[in-house]
Amino acid sequence: MEIDWFPLWLSLRVAVLATLVALVIGLWLAYMLANREFRGKELLDAAVTLPLVLPPTVLGYYLLVLLGRASPLGKFYEWLFGAPLVFTWQAAVVAALIHATPLLVKSARAALESVDKSYERAARTLGASEWRVFFQVTLPLANRSILAAAVLAFARSLGDFGITIMIAGNIPGRTQTMSVAIYDAVEAGNGAMARVLVLIVSVAAMFILFLANRLSPKQAA
Repeated sequence: MEIDWFPLWLSLRVAVLATLVALVIGLWLAYMLANREFRGKELLDAAVTLPLVLPPTVLGYYLLVLLGRASPLGKFYEWLFGAPLVFTWQAAVVAALIHATPLLVKSARAALESVDKSYERAARTLGASEWRVFFQVTLPLANRSILAAAVLAFARSLGDFGITIMIAGNIPGRTQTMSVAIYDAVEAGNGAMARVLVLIVSVAAMFILFLANRLSPKQAA
């Protein structure tokens, strides 16, 4: 039985890119929610959490409307890059990002809120700017929890199915990720291929969870 490794490499590329973007967006949102009081904070928190509770098909439909060729964003993307976004591997990155970001924001916010504020106050009294306090005090103190959250976000990106198949489709050699390839194998009655792919994903997920547990801060006895 010949195994097509393209879905695995595509899934890894999608997960890496989605996790990197989620780190940038997620840390900023987590910082705002953990350290700032502003009007509409609860609404922002609810909007960030929404992708965790909505069905993937609903999220996929929203993205099709938002990023499709008839939408302003879709038209702008096509004008900028010369091709539509939907049904491309880049759309799979967007799909993975939608599920990775809320998970990272929730975990990173908890990590930032657990940092001892006395260290931050001491840095401010010594004249450190807010950016310097964040990057040189807050972030180092919360780095293990944030790294663990990033690993879990990577795992979530690696296994996305519902949104991916809605906006990236199932095009072998172009947009077919591991989860979509498993679905395709089952639909085609190729049980042997499905079992091999499931085993690969399961082993990868187990390793990622082990790594996340290793990175999580140890609780004091």
